[in-house]
Amino acid sequence: MVLGGTLGVVLRAKPVHCALSLVLTLFGIAILFIAQDANFLAAVQVIVYAGAIVVLFLFVIMLLGVDRTEDLEIDELKGQRPIAAALGVIALGLVVMAVFAAGGRRVTGQKSLSGALTTGEPDINVLAKSLFSDYVFAFELTSLLLVNAVLGTVMLARRPKGRLPDDEKQQEVSQ
Repeated sequence: MVLGGTLGVVLRAKPVHCALSLVLTLFGIAILFIAQDANFLAAVQVIVYAGAIVVLFLFVIMLLGVDRTEDLEIDELKGQRPIAAALGVIALGLVVMAVFAAGGRRVTGQKSLSGALTTGEPDINVLAKSLFSDYVFAFELTSLLLVNAVLGTVMLARRPKGRLPDDEKQQEVSQ
């Protein structure tokens, strides 16, 4: 189920079908969480990811108007492509360095929480303490990333002055 949905995300031509394949993938991951007795994570997977995040993706797809065609030769922001390519290469380099630096060790360096769950304290309490103490920086960084994604979507959806969408151009030509 997970692999089929993942292939659907990558191989489908229409963005809406890709988003629906992503829902299939996320539900499959939730089922894997249930198989591991991680019921809370399965619920979070369904509510947050399969629900909210995919709805956000669909909103972005509809907001951008996937049926419009754009001229990719026109570069509205001069130098954007080389900067994006350089940042992509830097990000890839950092990921490769992190993988080699780990050398088979746990990447985070944190102790496993699995031993803490056998102390008799409820799982949700252990998870909350861990999330809002050890991982609060990563949690806040993720929220900033999501805010930047929304701002980027709004900037992409906004039309520059003097340019009409394809539908309005066709109506003017037909008149």
